[in-house]
Amino acid sequence: MSDDAATTEAPPAAGGGPEPGAEGAPRRTVAARLTGALGSGLAQLLLVLIALFWLVPTLGLFVSSLRTPADNASSGWWTALLEPAQLTLENYARLLDNAVFTGSFLNTILITVPSTLLIVVIAALAAYAFAWLEFPGRDWLFLGVVALLVVPLQVALVPIAQLYGGLGIYGSIAGVVLFHVGFGLPFAIFLLRNFFAAIPRDLLEAARMDGGKEFTIFRRVILPLGGPAIASLTIFQFLWVWNDLLVALVFADAANQPMTKALQAEMRQFGANIDIISSGAFISMLVPLVVFFAFQRYFVQGVMAGAVK
Repeated sequence: MSDDAATTEAPPAAGGGPEPGAEGAPRRTVAARLTGALGSGLAQLLLVLIALFWLVPTLGLFVSSLRTPADNASSGWWTALLEPAQLTLENYARLLDNAVFTGSFLNTILITVPSTLLIVVIAALAAYAFAWLEFPGRDWLFLGVVALLVVPLQVALVPIAQLYGGLGIYGSIAGVVLFHVGFGLPFAIFLLRNFFAAIPRDLLEAARMDGGKEFTIFRRVILPLGGPAIASLTIFQFLWVWNDLLVALVFADAANQPMTKALQAEMRQFGANIDIISSGAFISMLVPLVVFFAFQRYFVQGVMAGAVK
């Protein structure tokens, strides 16, 4: 063998491109450099500082709820950080002794829980039908559901109020629940249908070959696999209904008003009554925070569902 054959050059790298670090190698794009910078410790520290700055108004509201009306009127909330003796639970004690507020808290639960459960159950059944059942007009019906997503809630307030007046349910909790269910279903069906349609068909065919009926397949195959998406929908719907004010203002009377409407009435009557408003706001925030952190794992799984195969 000749020396020329023994000293042949190695083949180029796969793809024919230049080796890493070689002259002419492609430079990192601006997006890649920004992504790398965001992963640095300095960028993470900056994000933490921004988050803390964003929470300053919430912290101020919470501290104000622990101060007496005289202290709130005489100085800013930040003075309590240096004088902890100003902090007291008197505002919360008075608020919990208020029959109007405790009644509105119960009304909020009676509105939020049925609205959330009805939307999740009906949407899950409808989404399974749209995803895996064959029936006449299925695609047209689903297009109609998608079209309802763009209908603003405000355009239906007056017609629905007139309808409720004719049915005799205007001002009742049932009327508020029905309105939330009606306007929450299109998004819920759309969300769950897209998730259910991504489930492998082979699983459903295997269940049918084993003699499973449609409801059995829905209960034992669809629901376990769709648990993250259903949990995410439940959290979102619970938060939307719990924090709703517009629907409550229109359809709930004084005897059936939720906390959002009760707090709004306090603000209207006692505009400077920050001690009552702040303490009521934090009590109304307590249940959504508990629900979110209790189901945080399912929420993250639902958000990430479908992101990777």
